[in-house]
Amino acid sequence: MPPEKKNIPAHIAIIMDGNGRWAQLRGLPRTKGHKAGTETVRAIVTRCRELGVRHLTLYAFSTENWSRPKEEVGTLFDLLNSFLKNEQKKLLEQDIRLKVVGDIDGLPLVVRTALKHVIAKTAHCSSMTLNLALNYGGRGEIVRACRALVAAGVSPEEVTEERLTQELYTVGQPDPDLVIRTSGELRISNFLLFQSAYSEYYFPDVYWPDFTPEELDKALADYASRQRRFGKTGDQMEAWEA
Repeated sequence: MPPEKKNIPAHIAIIMDGNGRWAQLRGLPRTKGHKAGTETVRAIVTRCRELGVRHLTLYAFSTENWSRPKEEVGTLFDLLNSFLKNEQKKLLEQDIRLKVVGDIDGLPLVVRTALKHVIAKTAHCSSMTLNLALNYGGRGEIVRACRALVAAGVSPEEVTEERLTQELYTVGQPDPDLVIRTSGELRISNFLLFQSAYSEYYFPDVYWPDFTPEELDKALADYASRQRRFGKTGDQMEAWEA
């Protein structure tokens, strides 16, 4: 059953895990798993747009992923290039803006060029923002933000959570309401560490290529059943007031 509109998170962030294991279970090379995962990206982006999700962040390539075999890294970037080339028209049709969360300058030139092209073409879109976390690490993002404050001459007394937020890659966007990690692993893997302080987490026991729109609906149903307190439970507040 489709989730009710009132229960749709404004921002969903997803750690797309399990492509390699999905392929290995089928006797296929890991690269085939990444290709299958690209098809899942298309389906999930479309489903989120249909549901009215305003922001979707996909963890596509972490700073730690550079340590993977060269062939696998090359395949990931080839798939990204193909995705950008093939999906630009659909992003425009669906009024989806593309942004990058991460150090875009550290990516290969051909990837940077393709990303900047689609980012520019979709800059006017306003129905949904699709963030691709590329060459991204949460700790590195916080260090980068702190260095920016120091470089700007901000005094220690002026450093606040709000001021730090202005230097994050996600500036201008709400924190994720729901963070999903596929494959059953129970880790956050250096993903949106500052932004996800009060996010709800969901860990489905399916690999990313098998994370269908129906699986997303299950995640949203689970999310809708929770009561978000942001660290302030009724019992705690009553005890404090007493």
